[in-house]
Amino acid sequence: MTFDPVAISKFLDGMVHMSAVGDRLSMLRHRSFLMAHLGFGLLALCAFPVWLATAGPTSLAEALTFAWLVAPMAVALYLSHSGNLDAAHLLSAAVFTGLIVWTAGLTGGVHSLALVWLALVPVEASLSGARRVTAGAMAIAVAGLVALAFGTGNAFFPGLGGLGISTAANMAIVLGAIFYAGGLALRVDFLARVSAEAARQGEERYRLLADNATDMITRHGANGDVEFASPASRALIGLCTADLLGDGLFRRVHVGDRPAYLNALSQAYAARRAVTAGFRLQRRTDSAAAMQFVDVEMRCRPVVAEDGAVSAVVAVTRDITALKEHGDELRAARELAERASHAKTQFLAHMSHELRTPLNAIIGFSEILESDTISKLQLDRRLEYAKLIHTSGEHLLEVVNGILDMSKIESGMFDIQPEKLPLGPIVAGCCDMMSGQASTRGVVVVRSIPATLPDISVDLRACRQILLNLLSNAIKFTDKGGTVHVGARVDGKFVAIFVRDTGIGIAAEDIPRLGTPFVQAETVYSRYYEGTGLGLSMVKGLAGLHGGRMAIESRPGKGTTATVWLPIEPMIAAEPVKVADEILGRVDEKERKSA
Repeated sequence: MTFDPVAISKFLDGMVHMSAVGDRLSMLRHRSFLMAHLGFGLLALCAFPVWLATAGPTSLAEALTFAWLVAPMAVALYLSHSGNLDAAHLLSAAVFTGLIVWTAGLTGGVHSLALVWLALVPVEASLSGARRVTAGAMAIAVAGLVALAFGTGNAFFPGLGGLGISTAANMAIVLGAIFYAGGLALRVDFLARVSAEAARQGEERYRLLADNATDMITRHGANGDVEFASPASRALIGLCTADLLGDGLFRRVHVGDRPAYLNALSQAYAARRAVTAGFRLQRRTDSAAAMQFVDVEMRCRPVVAEDGAVSAVVAVTRDITALKEHGDELRAARELAERASHAKTQFLAHMSHELRTPLNAIIGFSEILESDTISKLQLDRRLEYAKLIHTSGEHLLEVVNGILDMSKIESGMFDIQPEKLPLGPIVAGCCDMMSGQASTRGVVVVRSIPATLPDISVDLRACRQILLNLLSNAIKFTDKGGTVHVGARVDGKFVAIFVRDTGIGIAAEDIPRLGTPFVQAETVYSRYYEGTGLGLSMVKGLAGLHGGRMAIESRPGKGTTATVWLPIEPMIAAEPVKVADEILGRVDEKERKSA
């Protein structure tokens, strides 16, 4: 029969109880116990036929001695079945002690050299790795020695020297003890090396995770001090691990966030549960005067020891700056969507009023002209109805044209052809065109354009539209007897054209909303003046297409000044003017300030 170590190893692995398979060190302890006890028992079984062949029939004492020698096999089977290593070691100590005491009783009692083996009983028990098992084995060995001392004089054993022990036999006993002790020493050394290797591999494994994790890992004591910090601290806050030990991490937490930081660690200790906290950590910068903070999230988890007590808290801290910025962007997008929805509602409210009024007039007077009663109406009344229909149609066309022009400006499709033009004739022509409206409302229009004013680079049609819209607004919101002043001045590379009136004025909180399409200072439900609210938004858009801008200054009851800057030399807007997008960020200015 050949000796196959692989087969033996597989056999021993198959006998290891399932409860020990998951832990490498525990499995090795079980294998070592099984191999030693099975091997010792098998050796005794193999020696028994040889004894019979050489010594002849055995006595009862000899038979009992061989039974003691085979007993370790039963202990090994018990361990394989139960998986209780501590109980198996105590049972083995009892069997071993019984064998030693029985052998000593047969070979000289308390004077037998076999008692040397009693010293090995607790040594073998120490292989269990449990102190209580080692102490129990010591107690069993002492109890065996006491039993031998009392049993020797009370006929518990056959007559001393019954086996005719010689000096050679005594030497064999001592040599056996030496070899057995050597075997135990080798087992102890093997398990020690395996334990050290397992600990080293485990430490390397966790060190590898800690060193290469992008999140900072820290271990905190009962008072919150840092006992260990992973190298990720350098990437997170620009500091080495030594700078964070003790209260180093606490001192770099933002003062306002320190309660949250300490509360998270305290709750992880007290409540024995995972706790998450967000705070700001100071990041080291090149400038000693500048303080830069990074938003982090710390997840704490208690470390529970075998006795059930919390030995430490392990925290994983990660940079959430990007996540927070993403959240801010989502909130901003949601607010923008809400403001867009509000602008849409505002648009529908204005347009329903502006379109319904002229359409109702057109439909109503058209029905009158179509009815049989038209023959009963006088000519002047019919002409009046036709004129009202024409006026309503013009107003409706003006609204539609304004919407179309505003749409072109928004999309960058409004085509302008800048050319060098004198400003004086343009202002004069626009004032003449608005003179009828001004006369009807009893408003005086004053012009003051310096003769030395340089030519401006503008599209003639767009420039006229700007001036007409500003003049129309100024005349409309100025009471009878008021004045509208049109002037201009050089302002750097621009000519600033202003239209100042002595009208009702605008409240300061309403000024940021002006220039928004379909928005007036008064709401659609309480305003006193008609209009779509497109005038100033078109002025703003047309000025932007030229590379200029618009500003409004006003005080309630003190009048309003609208100023437009147009370039002296040709300029092109950097990108299409998105008036609605820009104003959406300000349309709820009043609500945000109040919030």
